[in-house]
Amino acid sequence: MGSGTFKGGVHPYDGKELSKYKQVREILPKGDVIYSLSQHIGAPSKPVVGQGDYVKCGQVIAEADGFVSATVHASVSGKVSAIERRLNATGIKVLSIVIENDGQFTSFDFHETADVNTLSKEEIGKKIQEAGIIGLGGAGFPTHVKLTPKDPDKIKYVIANCAECEPYVTVDYRRMIENAEQLIAGMKIVLQLFDNAKGVFAIEDNKPDCIEKMQELLKNEDRIEVQILHTKYPQGAERQQIFAVTGLAIHSKQLPADVGCIVDNAETFFAIYNAVKLGRPLIERLVTVTGGGIADPSNFLIRIGTNFSELLEAAGGFIGQPEKLLFGGPMMGFAGTCTDVPTMKTTSMLLSLLTDEMSALTPTPCINCGRCVEVCPSGLVPSRLAKQAQRKQNADFEKWNGLECIECACCTYGCPAKQPLVSDIKLMKKRILTKKRQQAAREKKEGEAK
Repeated sequence: MGSGTFKGGVHPYDGKELSKYKQVREILPKGDVIYSLSQHIGAPSKPVVGQGDYVKCGQVIAEADGFVSATVHASVSGKVSAIERRLNATGIKVLSIVIENDGQFTSFDFHETADVNTLSKEEIGKKIQEAGIIGLGGAGFPTHVKLTPKDPDKIKYVIANCAECEPYVTVDYRRMIENAEQLIAGMKIVLQLFDNAKGVFAIEDNKPDCIEKMQELLKNEDRIEVQILHTKYPQGAERQQIFAVTGLAIHSKQLPADVGCIVDNAETFFAIYNAVKLGRPLIERLVTVTGGGIADPSNFLIRIGTNFSELLEAAGGFIGQPEKLLFGGPMMGFAGTCTDVPTMKTTSMLLSLLTDEMSALTPTPCINCGRCVEVCPSGLVPSRLAKQAQRKQNADFEKWNGLECIECACCTYGCPAKQPLVSDIKLMKKRILTKKRQQAAREKKEGEAK
């Protein structure tokens, strides 16, 4: 096993005390519910309902359009009022299905599996795929794809990412406190797919109550254990967590499966349990609404597609006028200007800050102190990469391994000159990767023409 840590990283104020001890409250949507068809990595989902159709909770409203895609299910009952482009929390308009919520929440019949141990690997995989499960702690990679590596026998570790290193968010903490048994059941289901793997719950040491609870529940389990991680951001990043747990290193051109690892978020393991054991598709998840600008910071069980404004109302609304609104955490979240947008499968938090400290800072010239190098968990030289990005030096940027950046923002956080390093690097990465995709598409088209 690894040492529980990695080189680099930072220790920002975590703000978790605002909501970590607040028990989960379920809230049901009152108004229309909007389902983005681009909630995951891969091809957008394809609508299978039309305007005027009546749907029930749990009904498929959009199917996966390819292997790397995910099914979308209705989380309320009512009529489909529109299929059109709507604004989402990332600030772009995407094709969406709008359901006029009838408030009845009439549901499909979900069929529970009496004994999941009797299911074949194929049956488990099918249930996970049909449930529309994606990674619920990050970019939203379809889970059925992640759980079908080229050689399942080479998988040695199935890691439940319970680090929750992003400041303020407390959904994984509440899952471990309130639903530990279901998380373990979800892990056991995944281990049925990998005969040679060990299950690991990776938890930062700032959650001693979670560690104690999970260790007690796992004391008689041979294939599952708890790995205690040092509290440090970005401990929850996939590459860093694999190294901290196993001592194995990977780069951007590798998948975790290439070094024998599968990593999924705690909330994802809970969704797997719901799908395989209870027969329930992914229609709900936990979301934290918190920050100094929130009257009653809380953790909610919400129906996917619920408007953020309803979550804000349930948390008592704003205190005054917040200067910063984020969908996600302060390190990697998306800045927003309003809450009139729908939640998605990847939604973990709405964060309201009374003061925008970053905007108040004035960047000064780089002093070549090396602080950004010291904190970079990928071993890069962010100051040099940012300069290359500003000068559009694509070849030099790639030569200096700029595509290995995980966009964690440790460099920006640690920079004494307050340079927006990660913003420049992210823009450059996007520019290069877009150019590569366009080139690949042209070459494919030319090849087909021949």
